[in-house]
Amino acid sequence: MKTIIQLYIKSYQGLSPAAWLLALVMLINRTGSMVIPFLGIYMSSELNFSKTQVGLVLGCFGLGSVCGSWLGGWLTDRFGNFKVQTWSLILTIPLFLITPQFRTFESLALMIFILTLVADIFRPANSVSVAKYAKPENITKAYSLNRMAVNLGFSIGPALGGFLATISYDWIFYGNAIAAGGAALVFIYFFKDKKGNNKIEQSVRTEIPHDKPAKNAYTDSLFILFNILCCLFSMAFFQLLSTLPLFYKDAYAMNESQIGLILGFSGFVIVLFEMVLVHLVEHRFTVKQIMFWGTAIAGFSYWMLNLDFGIIWLYLAMFFLSVGEMLTLPFTATIAIQRASLQNQGAYMGFNSLAFAAANIVSPFLGTFTAEHFGYNTLWTITGIILLCTSFGFIWVISKMKSE
Repeated sequence: MKTIIQLYIKSYQGLSPAAWLLALVMLINRTGSMVIPFLGIYMSSELNFSKTQVGLVLGCFGLGSVCGSWLGGWLTDRFGNFKVQTWSLILTIPLFLITPQFRTFESLALMIFILTLVADIFRPANSVSVAKYAKPENITKAYSLNRMAVNLGFSIGPALGGFLATISYDWIFYGNAIAAGGAALVFIYFFKDKKGNNKIEQSVRTEIPHDKPAKNAYTDSLFILFNILCCLFSMAFFQLLSTLPLFYKDAYAMNESQIGLILGFSGFVIVLFEMVLVHLVEHRFTVKQIMFWGTAIAGFSYWMLNLDFGIIWLYLAMFFLSVGEMLTLPFTATIAIQRASLQNQGAYMGFNSLAFAAANIVSPFLGTFTAEHFGYNTLWTITGIILLCTSFGFIWVISKMKSE
C-alpha cells in the first residue's frame, strides 16, 4: 500500500500551480458535458428523428468542431489563448440555453453546428495554454492532468445528465450552460494577468525533436499524415459518443441513467489510473510503442462487443477502451506541441484538434448507417480493424518524424 501511495505521489509531482488551475477550469466546464452522450438518444426518443437524421445532425456537430478547431488555432496565434478561451466560454452560455427551442431536423442541425463551432474554438487555445504554463519536462504530464480533469467531469456529467434527462431533456442543455459560466468565472479570475513560461527548453525529452525551424502546419507532410491517423483513430474511438449509447439502448434495453453510469465509468477509470499509467510508461517505452499498444487495445475493446456476456462484460470492454485512450491521446498532444515552433503553436494544435474534430463529421453518420443496415456486430468488427491498422500507421509516421 505504501508503494502504491508513493507511485501516485510521484505521478503528480512536478506539475506547476497553473497546470492545476487549468485542470480545475476544465473540470468545471466538462462537468457540464451532458449534451454529447445523450444527443443521439434525445433526437431519437424525444424528437423522433430517424437514425439517418441522427447521424446527419451529429455530422453537423463534427463539422462545427472542425471549423471551430481551425478558427481557434488561427485566433490563438493572433489574439492569445486567454481571450480566445474567455470568449468561447462566455458565448456558449446563451447558445446552450436556447438550443432546446430548436426541435426540427434542419433548425437543430444548424444550431448544433453553431454551438459546436463556438465551443470548440476553446480547444486549441486551451492546448496552447497547457504548454505555456507547464514545466517543459512535464508537458505530457500536464496534458494528462488536463485530460484527467476532462474525464472526471465526463464521469460526473453523463451520470448527472442521465438523471436530469428523466426529468426533462431541456435540463441537460441548461446544465451545460451553468458549467460553462462557472468555468468562465474561474478562468478569468485566475488567468487574467497571469504570465506563462514562454521559454520552452529545446531539450525536452521526447521522440520528436523541438529544435526545427518554423514550418507551416498545413504543409508539413509528416504532420499531415500523423493527423490523418489521428482522424482515423477518432472516427473509430468516438463511436463511444454516437453509436455506443444507441447500442446500449437497442441491444441491452438500458435506460438513460444506466447509460450515463457506464459512460461515467470510463471517466472514473481514467481519473483513477491515467496519471499513474503515463508516469509508468513515458520513460520506459518509446512514444511509438505506447501509441501502438494504446490504439490496438482500443480496437480490441470494440471487438469484445461482438460477444454477449452480460452487463459486466460491457463494463470490462469499457475498461479496455479507457486504457487504450489513456495510452494514446495524451501523447498525440505532446507530439503536436513539440512539432510546432513558438510562433505557430496555435496552428499546430488547431490542426491536431481539427483532425479529431473532422472525424465527427462522417463518423456518426457512418456508424449509425452501418448499425442500421448491417448490424452492430459489423460496426464493431470494422471499428476494431480500423484501429489495428491505425496502430501500425502510428509506428511508421513517428519513426519517420524521429529520423527526420
